[in-house]
Amino acid sequence: MNTVAEIFPPGEFLREELETRGWSQTELAEIIGRPVRLINELIAGKKAITPETAIQLGDSLGTGPELWMNLESQYQLSKVRPTDGLIARRAKLYERFPVREMIKRGWIEATKSIEVLEQQFLTFFGVDSLEADIPFCHAAKKTDPQDLPSMLQLAWLCRARRIASELVIASYAEAQLRQALPRLSALLSAPEETRHVARILAECGVRFVVVEPIPGAKIDGACFWLTDAQPVVALSLRLDRIDNFWFVLRHELEHVLQRHGQDRGYILDQDLDGTAGGQVSEEEAVANTAAANYCVSPDEITGFMARVAPFFKEERVVLFAQRLNVHPGIVVGQLQRRLGRYDLFRKYQVKVRQFVTSSALTDGWGVVHTA
Repeated sequence: MNTVAEIFPPGEFLREELETRGWSQTELAEIIGRPVRLINELIAGKKAITPETAIQLGDSLGTGPELWMNLESQYQLSKVRPTDGLIARRAKLYERFPVREMIKRGWIEATKSIEVLEQQFLTFFGVDSLEADIPFCHAAKKTDPQDLPSMLQLAWLCRARRIASELVIASYAEAQLRQALPRLSALLSAPEETRHVARILAECGVRFVVVEPIPGAKIDGACFWLTDAQPVVALSLRLDRIDNFWFVLRHELEHVLQRHGQDRGYILDQDLDGTAGGQVSEEEAVANTAAANYCVSPDEITGFMARVAPFFKEERVVLFAQRLNVHPGIVVGQLQRRLGRYDLFRKYQVKVRQFVTSSALTDGWGVVHTA
């Protein structure tokens, strides 16, 4: 019946029902209380069966209304021009990839051609098939599936990798990076000083890029390796605060110094502000300690807290920061983490993104890097 319904209108079945009963169109019209013209148009396929008509036909012919509604639905579907699977192919892309966000960001060009769209995703992720695993790592070891990044995170990582690969800088030298740490430390006193970070890291052979975060990805930063001699530090500036910037940057630089992630190609750091100390790996604990110590010496912050607790007055925090030659927001960030008081002196956690991105290779916030 389904096959016939796709070819013939329901009126054909209505004609057969009338012939079986020996009823005329006029008699059926009188039974259901509708014009004869309606019955004629239904049989000719000029009128569609409405729910009201389906109930009347079902009651008069003893078939139930569902039969007539099903016949009408199948007939209407059969008249729609076939899509050749285009909708299903497009849905498949949207199910796996953040299509809309990637088009919005300029990573993928909007197009009505499904073939062109599919090819763009194959090229972006470097795969031969849309079902294939995304090979981000250059020397990947077997990884627990629970540790694998989400597709949102993979898209962000692939974008960061693509633009980082375009940088032409000096060869990486660990000794130079260690020597650069004091130079970077001297920049902690003011937000505008962050504009020098990209240049200093480039001189050490560290590729530094900034990629706007994808909503929902919760990426703070990443350390990955294009080759064993080409480290990349990518930041999202998801939390645009001076304390978060320096903590995440120093965290990623420690990964580089320790050559973390070389066995799998990358280290992805998610929501560093909200990760409890007991829930991190040994690599993350090492990087967290280096970052915290770099921002404010643990002996200094512990001594300060012992002297002023429980009265953390604003002027004392500012004077303490001045003595350390760091911005007050960096001290505030450490106090917040130690005390669990994330509302404390938040006005000092000033923004730095405009200064960082003025010199760093950046993709996002309205600027599309043509990679």
